[in-house]
Amino acid sequence: MHNNGEMQRDFTYIDDIVKGIKLVMSRIPDPHNPDTSSVKAPYKIYNIGNNQPISLRRFITAIENSCGKKAKENLLPMQAGDVLATFANVDELIADTGFKPGTSIEDGISKFVSWYKRYYK
Repeated sequence: MHNNGEMQRDFTYIDDIVKGIKLVMSRIPDPHNPDTSSVKAPYKIYNIGNNQPISLRRFITAIENSCGKKAKENLLPMQAGDVLATFANVDELIADTGFKPGTSIEDGISKFVSWYKRYYK
């Protein structure tokens, strides 16, 4: 685990992604809208992410808690070229659809582990 797990990433639960995609798909581009009228097939690109970066440490802890096992850690220094934090800007998604992904990392990991255990019993 690089940088003692202090990097922050924007993990997004799959159900939030699917809901966001469905909402975006239901929006038909308006050819009279200046944002989309300059091309023959109007479109708009959205970020669909949790917009709540969390530390890799918190992500691993959520997995440990859901699995009931402690991870074996190999702590390494920060990698050259890596970034400390990344996250999706979902302002346009919220403005256009009213939707913002919101499943917490703990809830998402717990749901995933429960599904995994049922599916691969």
